[in-house]
Amino acid sequence: MDTPSSEKDQDIIELVSFTVGGQLFGIDIQSVREIRGWSEETAIPRSPDFVRGFINLRGTVVPIVDVAARLEMVATEPNARNVVVVVTIHEQVVGLLVQSVSDIVSIPITEVRDTPDVASDFAKKFIRGVLPQDDQMLSILRIKDMLPIDLDEAA
Repeated sequence: MDTPSSEKDQDIIELVSFTVGGQLFGIDIQSVREIRGWSEETAIPRSPDFVRGFINLRGTVVPIVDVAARLEMVATEPNARNVVVVVTIHEQVVGLLVQSVSDIVSIPITEVRDTPDVASDFAKKFIRGVLPQDDQMLSILRIKDMLPIDLDEAA
């Protein structure tokens, strides 16, 4: 007996994959609003280290989060090749600064592996699972944890 397509679709996860610090990461495509090239941001005094500033996106003020800095990697020095992945986090539009967008990946949810037990609590906070991809691993980010609900707590 065939499974209805809606049930089949629930077993597949679609991710936008991107590179940060030479590593491959992914986020659920449903949280992505758009992908755009880098444009200069306006710095905001006393913002957390991982918030680079804000941009005007068609009349919407959008904070830019440096994913590398947020993951406590070496902060990104943005250039014309960098990309901003615009997402919704906690009902707020946010731009995620990444090195480059790689692909859109559709995979069965059963292929996602748990974050290894040897990972730090910090890593487990941001990584919801890993996906073997050829000769590397794609770490699936918990998008909701990329930005604190209250930015004042992070400053």
